[in-house]
Amino acid sequence: MKKLKALLKDLPEAVLRGNKENTITGLCAHSKLAAPGNLFIAKKGLQVDGNRFVQEAVNAGAVAVLSDLYDPFLPPHVTQIVHPDVATAEALLAAAYYENPDQQLFLAGVTGTNGKTTTTFMLRHLLSENKHPCGLIGTVEWDLGQKIQPALQTTPDCITNCRLLREMIQGGCRGAVMEVSSHGIDQGRVRKLEFDAVVFTNLTQDHLDYHLTMENYGAVKARLFSSLGEHSKAKAWEKTAVVNIDSPWWTRMMADCHATQLTYSILRSADLQACNVHLDSSGTSFDVVYQGQKVPMQSCLIGRFNIYNLLAATGVALVYGMTLTSIAEKIRSFPGVPGRLEQIANARGLSVFVDYSHKEDALRNVLETLREITSKNIITVFGCGGDRDPGKRPKMGAVATQLSDFTIITSDNPRHEDPDAIIAEILQGCPDSTRFTVEPNRRSAIFYALDQARPGDTVLIAGKGHERQQIFGSRVVEFDDCAIAREALSR
Repeated sequence: MKKLKALLKDLPEAVLRGNKENTITGLCAHSKLAAPGNLFIAKKGLQVDGNRFVQEAVNAGAVAVLSDLYDPFLPPHVTQIVHPDVATAEALLAAAYYENPDQQLFLAGVTGTNGKTTTTFMLRHLLSENKHPCGLIGTVEWDLGQKIQPALQTTPDCITNCRLLREMIQGGCRGAVMEVSSHGIDQGRVRKLEFDAVVFTNLTQDHLDYHLTMENYGAVKARLFSSLGEHSKAKAWEKTAVVNIDSPWWTRMMADCHATQLTYSILRSADLQACNVHLDSSGTSFDVVYQGQKVPMQSCLIGRFNIYNLLAATGVALVYGMTLTSIAEKIRSFPGVPGRLEQIANARGLSVFVDYSHKEDALRNVLETLREITSKNIITVFGCGGDRDPGKRPKMGAVATQLSDFTIITSDNPRHEDPDAIIAEILQGCPDSTRFTVEPNRRSAIFYALDQARPGDTVLIAGKGHERQQIFGSRVVEFDDCAIAREALSR
């Protein structure tokens, strides 16, 4: 709990109406979550204005309200804080309430279209010490040091971020890693967080239903790098951008970045470079070169694209202060990531993988990787999610049917769209009807794929990865690709 007047020190533009001696028990920006003693933040979202829910929050016990409007009809015991920029004020209040937890941790952010989850999982593994775990905020889970909970969002709002970082400190963490989505950047969810290292993995088509163009998408990602190093608080680590220069978008990311740059690559000369690459079904091995030192690295992760993730994690670990040799040793024990080319064991001589690839480039990377290690046929099961960028659907259909020997096109998470309409858009990229079939029922599609497979074949079940549910409008049903695959294989 904090006194309201202590929280307002960094808000000189705020106009206060009411008692600044109120004790604040918590911050909330959702009226349904308001509790007695809370400060309610009435901010404008994409579709609704938080000012509409002020009275509901007050009825739930909120004793203070932050808004860009003064409300003369609120009861006198409710303190009103009027500020012209509610989003910035929210971030400052969150930092003050949770006592700037980002400044007490080594904080790394990972952004890009693909690779965020694998890179952050790897970093958690690398930066964790015996008595000091590394926290994680990402798509799959939130790891707070002493407890792990399922993720509610890839990049939560700024209040939740500060709360989670504070809990990490209480759980003994010295470091934390975050997946930073373009939505999270654009909507100010990481505003005022002081990152010590930020990774750029790559940029390919995604989220164009939100950003409209690739240029807009890239510009939003670049904002994370332009803000790196802005803060004046002294920390032990030099602010560093860890950047994949094999992505053509890397120069856009660095255009306004004033932090130290650490580049990584497979294809060209870079600060951190992979060479002598060897790929097979058991994992990946290569030599990593940094500052004249060459160290062999081995990982259970499969595929060339995972070398980029390994390099990105290695770069951040170097910024943290680890040696290249100790990084390579620790990478050997990294167990992998749920739903990221997760292999399903079986006695039928099949290679069965469940993967989260739900974008054109990610699906291409996975299928090209599997082609390198498959002796016979590749059978792919995939669909596209509803209420998401429809432009990628025919492109994903083309990739799947061109790079697989046979494809079963099915449903993913239709959400509020007609599953058959989504499939029809996928089929626009699939001219050769001999290379695919359609089975809208995802369970049946997985069973069919595994029934058709023969020893030496590879079956890829793509799109949902770690997810344990399927979404149909307002109805959510339990659905686990891995569990369904195991059931089918057991029969």
